[in-house]
Amino acid sequence: MGLITQILTLPLAPVRGTVWVLDQVLLTAEREYYDPEPVRAELAELEQQLLSGRIGDEEFDRREDELLDRLEWLEANQQRLRANS
Repeated sequence: MGLITQILTLPLAPVRGTVWVLDQVLLTAEREYYDPEPVRAELAELEQQLLSGRIGDEEFDRREDELLDRLEWLEANQQRLRANS
């Protein structure tokens, strides 16, 4: 970028900085949202609840199906994102 361009676009610097910060926040939020580890941890906790008798088989099956569907969706999304990178 030339000196004149920098001088002329100087008033836009705060906007560019704000856009960059928002982009970084969005990337971090997406990374956390698509992270399968919390779902895996929840599956492990669910199994512990079943083994300790805090939940029954029906509730375990229902919640496990929901978590496995979410995990499958997350892993498919990760593969799609890697393919597009």
